[in-house]
Amino acid sequence: MSNNLPKVAWIGLGIMGSPMSENLVKAGYDVTGYTLEQDKVDRLVAAGGNGASSIADAVRDADVVITMVPASPQVEAIAYGPDGILENARRGALLVDMSSITPQTSVDLAKNAAEKGIRVLDAPVSGGEAGAIEAVLSIMVGGEQADFDAAKPLLEALGKTIVRCGPHGSGQTVKAANQLIVAVNIQACAEAVVFLEKSGVDLAAALDVLGGGLAGSTVLTRKKDNFLKRDFAPGFRIDLHHKDMGIVTDAARNVGAALPVGGVVAQLVASLRAQGDGGLDHSALLRSVERLSGSQV
Repeated sequence: MSNNLPKVAWIGLGIMGSPMSENLVKAGYDVTGYTLEQDKVDRLVAAGGNGASSIADAVRDADVVITMVPASPQVEAIAYGPDGILENARRGALLVDMSSITPQTSVDLAKNAAEKGIRVLDAPVSGGEAGAIEAVLSIMVGGEQADFDAAKPLLEALGKTIVRCGPHGSGQTVKAANQLIVAVNIQACAEAVVFLEKSGVDLAAALDVLGGGLAGSTVLTRKKDNFLKRDFAPGFRIDLHHKDMGIVTDAARNVGAALPVGGVVAQLVASLRAQGDGGLDHSALLRSVERLSGSQV
């Protein structure tokens, strides 16, 4: 079966990229991976994929190139230049960028790739590390309908909710809105946790009943244990959410949308990072509320 599936090159094997690429291998795809750390490439090989020694080496024979890197500068670094994807992928290849970057970067990438005969989709994801491992990510896509249709079977091996949101950059715009909602939601949960604890209520019991009502959310379900155990091992780092809050506040300003609460939460995320908590999970917004409430953190 695997011989009629498209050959895939995967660039970027981090917290998200590693489990996602492995899910493609499990689904029968021939996946060749490249990333900066050799041990991550070795992990993909151990899972049944192939390793490459460079981007050029990874993409040369690929039908589909998938990228999953931290931010716009990294997408530009791997896409452009003599050693990049656009110079080394074959004409007709489909480039699916699953990173979360500025909508404008996606629009520019699609335009530059078209000159090389390479089709592009922006396809950022939501669902975090757990969603990546379980292959239940929400995938928001920008680009041409025909390219979306071609990529859909492959995306179905990675996620559960896969939606084309409009032209190039639209996936990134929806992802930015996602990050706005998630950050504000975590902040609200964090404030509730501190309020409940200072009031002497059984926190686990309170979060259980809150989770069952209108205050319940995927954020509360996924992050409840982080709050209860003060376990902030990163599923999604504050550093990355800081980048995303910059994207959404900037993009909103460009289109004339006011984000009053989003702006405040963006500053709280920035403050947490300035306090040295950038490497912690975004549920560590709790630490910021604790500091503001006079707790020693």
